[in-house]
Amino acid sequence: MSLTANFRALHSASDLLVLPNPWDLGSAMMFKSLGYKALATTSLGFAFSLGQQEGSVTIDQILQQAVDIQNKTGLPVTVDLENGGADEPQAVASAIRRCVEAGLAGASIEDFTGDMKQPIYEFSLASDRIQAAAEAAHKLDPDFMLTARSENFSYGRPDLEDTIKRLQAFESHGADVLYAPEVTVLNDLKTLCSAVNLPVNVVVGLGTKGFTTQNLSQAGVRRVSLGSTLARAAYGAAVSALEQNLQSGRFDLAEGAMDYASINQLLK
Repeated sequence: MSLTANFRALHSASDLLVLPNPWDLGSAMMFKSLGYKALATTSLGFAFSLGQQEGSVTIDQILQQAVDIQNKTGLPVTVDLENGGADEPQAVASAIRRCVEAGLAGASIEDFTGDMKQPIYEFSLASDRIQAAAEAAHKLDPDFMLTARSENFSYGRPDLEDTIKRLQAFESHGADVLYAPEVTVLNDLKTLCSAVNLPVNVVVGLGTKGFTTQNLSQAGVRRVSLGSTLARAAYGAAVSALEQNLQSGRFDLAEGAMDYASINQLLK
């Protein structure tokens, strides 16, 4: 079975599909060793690993990292393409075409413009972008999983009705997975999931509290990712430990650090 066919099949399994988001090759190998069956990249976590701010990484860099992770782990990888690096539908289609030709299992395209003054693409343009991306992907590989994201809640537009309208449009325009980051109320997620037919992805760690695989499954969610949460947790632990040292001279970090043998075992 190809990686894309395998990835598509995972969305139909009985268990909720959980995708950890590695930020480098080492974390990717560790997540594979823990037993996860597929991975998703994080553009923000990747940028941090390069010493860059969010939104500063190029599409070329994003694609290369995703390919490196998929080649290193042998697992299906879906790549966070942000807005596809362009506004125009055909330019987005070109980015998706590159993903498919590189052998990646999936990719996500969001309707965030990158401009905080006008953060969300107009409805018809957002829909046209997904249609162009879906047509490009599925012409080359029908099993490629295109995730379409509505970013309303992430950018000051907590409008559930408009978010559902956008996701429904993305579904009708050929998307394979739907995703609305920062919808954090379970009843809202249940309403959203019941309004569409495609698998819905939820990100854990952006304003979410109390989410479990059990209650998300009961709400109708089919896929969970962690976005930049794991990278931020790792960096947070390191920075907190060093701040403690600066303030008190203590080195408590050493007490909770993984031992060499455990890390080596995960990197086999």
